[in-house]
Amino acid sequence: MDVDPRTELSEFLRSRRARLSPDDVGLPRYGRTRRVPGLRREELAQLAGVSVAYYTRLEQGNGRNVSDEVLDSIARALQLNEAEQTHLRNLTACPYDNKKKKKTSRGVRPALKHLLDNVGVPAYIGGRRSDVLAWNPMAAALFGDWAELEPRERNWARFIFLQPSYQELFVNWESKAADVVGFLRMDAGCYPNDPELTALIGELSVKSELFRQLWAKHDVKEKSFGTKMLRHPLVGEMTLAYETLRMPSEPDLFFTTYHAEPGTPSAEALQLLASWGKDATRSGESVKNRT
Repeated sequence: MDVDPRTELSEFLRSRRARLSPDDVGLPRYGRTRRVPGLRREELAQLAGVSVAYYTRLEQGNGRNVSDEVLDSIARALQLNEAEQTHLRNLTACPYDNKKKKKTSRGVRPALKHLLDNVGVPAYIGGRRSDVLAWNPMAAALFGDWAELEPRERNWARFIFLQPSYQELFVNWESKAADVVGFLRMDAGCYPNDPELTALIGELSVKSELFRQLWAKHDVKEKSFGTKMLRHPLVGEMTLAYETLRMPSEPDLFFTTYHAEPGTPSAEALQLLASWGKDATRSGESVKNRT
């Protein structure tokens, strides 16, 4: 299942155009009956201030030599959010003729590992394709002991779509699944020739109907911050805030932490998990199996 930049650009623009109606952009409804939802190409071109022929070529996947001004106009016309604007620029800036298979290292600098071990909350370092590269004991207590998995299996997309235990861990599992697919879409726009990403998308497409449905939506998401509700088998439900920071010198790496508001039951639950360490999930499964 190759990630073709031209196809990605074409389908992304079509999907964003399809979600808008004339009412959304202040255009009158007139002319022939609409057989499909969304704006017509000529309407989008009018809003963006470009010719219909020019926009048609772009939507057919020809993104070469598009100026920043035109991209900005099209982004405004399509009402793209910040992540979608970044994705559009990645798709149009992609070197289509570059077939080199750029490999990425799974290594993490010792200083970053030392930082992980000294953070008093669950934390991990991730990389391209939502791979998990390093983590601290509290992360193992919260999410499970990733050391027991092969390196290629330490991946959030595989966790969420292929491991039933994560469907139980995340209370709003569908939201987490949509986030992960959005992250992979962003990576696909930046690195369309990544063979490991292509293999991952193909594997998930075969094994998960939900992944296929979410992938077809062409939604994108940046790793940032927010809250998640988790249901841990040992300590029950927790509401945790997460923060994601990119490494300035290594933009493919990101540092993610989870924490609870001080004085809350969730904070007490995290302290209990810290006392159990990486055995917390295993012990929790034993408790659940006895009930």
